[in-house]
Amino acid sequence: MNPRLHHIAIAVRDLDEALAFYRDVLGLEMTERRQVPQEGVEIAFLPAGETEVELLQPLDPGSGVARFLEKRGEGLHHICLAVPDIEAAMARLREAGARVLSETPRVAADGTRYVFIHPKSAHGVLLELYEVPE
Repeated sequence: MNPRLHHIAIAVRDLDEALAFYRDVLGLEMTERRQVPQEGVEIAFLPAGETEVELLQPLDPGSGVARFLEKRGEGLHHICLAVPDIEAAMARLREAGARVLSETPRVAADGTRYVFIHPKSAHGVLLELYEVPE
């Protein structure tokens, strides 16, 4: 699969409040802020070296991020790994018995294909795979 770390996502209740820390105190530069209706979130992107931090605020009380916050509170939501071929990665994971959370990759607004792996298959961590061709 040859994965590499793409981003670390942190669920927050208030994006502006979180930015006051990550941007204003830590000094990370926000490069983009956008709503992702299909996931029910608003995201702020903050590059950090070879990866980036994504701050996720729910827009929809029924979204996965809203349920996460209700159950666990703010904190690490998922880790994303970039892979060159998402179908091959999904097949390998399924062959190994991992629970892939969709039959086919989802497609982000920018065309990036992605899929989530259930935390029970990844020792308690929600994993996301992004297809980023080499």
